[in-house]
Amino acid sequence: MVRQEAKGHTSTTESCFGGVAVVRSGPFILGLTGSIAMGKSETASMFRRLRVPIFDADEEVHHLLGQGGKAAELVSAAFPSVMKEGAIDRQALGKLVFASSADLRFLEGILHPLVGRARKRFLRRAAGSRVSVVVVDVPLLFETRGEGRCDAVVVVSAPDFVQRQRAMSRADMTAEKLEAILARQTPDIIKRRRADFVVATGIGRRAALVAVHNILRIVRNGGCSSRRYR
Repeated sequence: MVRQEAKGHTSTTESCFGGVAVVRSGPFILGLTGSIAMGKSETASMFRRLRVPIFDADEEVHHLLGQGGKAAELVSAAFPSVMKEGAIDRQALGKLVFASSADLRFLEGILHPLVGRARKRFLRRAAGSRVSVVVVDVPLLFETRGEGRCDAVVVVSAPDFVQRQRAMSRADMTAEKLEAILARQTPDIIKRRRADFVVATGIGRRAALVAVHNILRIVRNGGCSSRRYR
């Protein structure tokens, strides 16, 4: 079943999702997520080309760790070797934190609150511009319990063999690194069960684009559906 009510919204406008009237004060928030190499970035670009405002959590992290970023000094104080020319070397940082769950938790304790504040600023701007739908692109949406801050969740998925082919084609990827990343992520089968919408990217770009169009049609029309769209 689809999620039966939007979370954290009150307002004068009504919409309907899951067959239940929902009152909201801002845009409909679509959470976009998917495991590594599932095609989430390409799906996000489809929403963007359809003029849907997108908050990209990864992009925000890049900004936070870049030169002058709010997290750069905090991270370099804990991991001095990863600071290069005033910015954090993300590849070097990744090697350190993936080797230590304690270091990873420490890093997340720095980044997650800052990303959360940036997301709130994005939503305030979106509400002010009176857009009807926004996308919040978060790779670890379920893992950080972020789905509760969304009105519906879109999971991007592909068959396991397609995912592994895509991942291993990346220049910095190894089988060991891929397994470590997958171990941190909620399994795809569970994500799909928890999703309101699933975009399949293993059957061609056109099919994914059709899915994106249909998702936007459903939520812009009030989301009155008793089943997930796949």
